Amino acid sequence: MRALKVVLVRVLSAVALLCLAGCGALYGWQRSLLYHPQPARQAGESLTLPVDGATLQVSVRARPGAPALLYFGGNAEDVSATLPQLARLFPDHALYLLHYRGYGQSTGEPTESALHADAQALYEHARHAHSEIKIVGRSLGSGVAIRLASERAVTRLVLLTPYDSIENVAAEQFSWWPVRWLIRDRFDSAAVAGRIGVPTTLIAAERDTLIRPERTAALMARFGPGVARLVVIPGVGHNDISASPIYARALVDAVR
Repeated sequence: MRALKVVLVRVLSAVALLCLAGCGALYGWQRSLLYHPQPARQAGESLTLPVDGATLQVSVRARPGAPALLYFGGNAEDVSATLPQLARLFPDHALYLLHYRGYGQSTGEPTESALHADAQALYEHARHAHSEIKIVGRSLGSGVAIRLASERAVTRLVLLTPYDSIENVAAEQFSWWPVRWLIRDRFDSAAVAGRIGVPTTLIAAERDTLIRPERTAALMARFGPGVARLVVIPGVGHNDISASPIYARALVDAVR
């Protein structure tokens, strides 16, 4: 019996050490799981935006004096490749697509606080040339977009495949780990949704398995009455939603 107890203690100790090691690895590597920097593969006009601790690349389509659309992409998105579609859909808008720190030719390391500060810097740059500013954020960028809209004057907000918080998304994806204790970049969109007063559209993918419908529904429930509407694009998933013509029409309707 004593030998069995010794073996049990050793096994439990080994399991505890493995769990601690796993938690340590998850804590240390979590930002490499969340952010997947992409190079800027499409040639085109861009501007350089100096900010605290970094220099940012912004893919642009200039329209002086026109309404401006600020776009914040997903965690593995090359926004230079998104620019042509937005240019077709919004020929009368100036376009500003932010390459997050470490993406494209932007320097620095991406973090939640850095992305929010950079979004504010882009807004301040755009507002000097445009009296009307609209914001679109996709996936990870929906958290950047909604917080910016809660802090600055905009006329439209569009959230593509949005979530209530990255914390909740991660807790679903890594349900066997104590994610809520470990996560550093929470992107708590639900916490700021109640501050939004401009017309807002949430566009979700019917077959999204990364940001599940429950996460979008939980965000939708946090807006004030009549502020937001939800559009679900049928038959598409998280990554192929932008290829749907229904998506394109929904996005145009949301921005205009």
